[in-house]
Amino acid sequence: MRRVAERPSTPPQERGQPLTKDAAAEPAPPGPPLLRTEGVSKTFPGVVALDGVDFAVRAGEVHVLLGENGAGKSTLIKVLSGASRPDGGRVLMAGRPVRLHGAQDAERLGIATIHQEFNLVPDLTVAENIFLGRQPRRFGLVDRARMEADAAALLARVGVDVAPTARLRDLGVARMQMVEIAKALSIDARVLIMDEPTAVLTNEEVDRLFRIVRRLRDEGVAVVFITHKLEEVAALGDRVTVLRDGRSVAEVPADTERDDLVRLMVGRSIEQQYPRRPGPVRPGGVPLLRVSGLARAGAFRDVGFEVRGGEVVGLAGLVGAGRTEVARAVFGADAYDHGAVEVDGRPLARHDVNAAMAAGIGFVPEDRKGQGLLLDASVGENLGLVTLRRATRAGLVDRAGQRRAAASMAGRLGVRMAGLDQHARTLSGGNQQKVAIGKWLLADSRVLILDEPTRGVDVGAKVEIYRLVNELTAAGHGVLMISSDLPEVLGMSDRIVVMAQGRVAGELGGAEATQDAVMALAVGTP
Repeated sequence: MRRVAERPSTPPQERGQPLTKDAAAEPAPPGPPLLRTEGVSKTFPGVVALDGVDFAVRAGEVHVLLGENGAGKSTLIKVLSGASRPDGGRVLMAGRPVRLHGAQDAERLGIATIHQEFNLVPDLTVAENIFLGRQPRRFGLVDRARMEADAAALLARVGVDVAPTARLRDLGVARMQMVEIAKALSIDARVLIMDEPTAVLTNEEVDRLFRIVRRLRDEGVAVVFITHKLEEVAALGDRVTVLRDGRSVAEVPADTERDDLVRLMVGRSIEQQYPRRPGPVRPGGVPLLRVSGLARAGAFRDVGFEVRGGEVVGLAGLVGAGRTEVARAVFGADAYDHGAVEVDGRPLARHDVNAAMAAGIGFVPEDRKGQGLLLDASVGENLGLVTLRRATRAGLVDRAGQRRAAASMAGRLGVRMAGLDQHARTLSGGNQQKVAIGKWLLADSRVLILDEPTRGVDVGAKVEIYRLVNELTAAGHGVLMISSDLPEVLGMSDRIVVMAQGRVAGELGGAEATQDAVMALAVGTP
């Protein structure tokens, strides 16, 4: 195993020394840094986001930025893209100190950023999005012919077959991603910052994206690549900088052992990535949740499964298999045509979220920002959403009791925040997910449906979410987990129900469940 050099936790003014590494383990760097930060710090009320961060990316390399949610990655990106001004330290471009007072300053220097949430306008054409605010003009009017020709050349460069005149809203996520890259290249980007670009892409789309990134690297573009997927580090990266608690703690080669990367990110060893500890499942009796013959035209048909107290049932399948649609129907968020849902042997009313909640079903949706949280409400308000009715007497809410309960749950979950009054929007992804789950824990939900519970969540937060799942099942609750991460499904499930083309293709017990067995059912292989 490669020995990894880790930076000591020293005050910012004492940092800046080069990291000592085994010279034989890494090729000589291609040249001096193109974009660099020295001792950059940034503080928000109650939170030190960056604490003397040193970071450098060179032309012609992919530099991976790793860290848990809340480690400071997003804040560092904002500093480099001009969206946020540092409180201390400096940013250098090609060895010269620069001041970035906004995105336009960064663009003039050739720094382009592709955020997780695309900065595109759905109702405009592809060409209009690529040159938004910078349209070529002739005689004072937008030169559409030139704009579309230039857009076509950029799209060809990134290898995407999209007409410049196509409306953006008609494209899939992967093609939108390519439009963002074309937009970055339109400013002649020397530095391309990519924040979680593969989070919602299929494996085939990821491969295509990686080919484009490698081509840009070979053309001399400096790429800063942020990801939570550790398998992507060695596949694409050249070097890695690890942030932890707002500090740059290590710079290592991209082929560093995965276990070492995890240790650097979380500050401790994770002996077991999926620490599943099954609860006491009683084979007889009435299951907590029983779904039978569930069907909705065009979405799913004849779906049936059970979830018993003390177990995690994984719901696996390819994208489009109908997993999320079934989960929403069980929770009452969407209607279904036929079938039945029972909780503790009692029939559950169709298309009635309130009835599902009253019966003890909780649901953490895949889209935590759009459906799982009120982003402009506080952490405390979000945690108390489900129990608000229970805490109301004669039209008055027990706000003090709600706040005490929220504070206790936030502490139990280890939510990193300035306080209960902090807006959920300003939390990191992992902490948002903890809040989204926490409100159902406060409601003491007997059956918790988790749809992609660790998507976009770092490895440390994943283990904490798995620990919560174990606590639930140990207390006799049941969990239905939907995940596209096959190792996660295998590692955390006691049984796995596999869906294909809207139907249940089969069920596997823990002992017989393997990646090959699950995939064979998911693709309909006999």
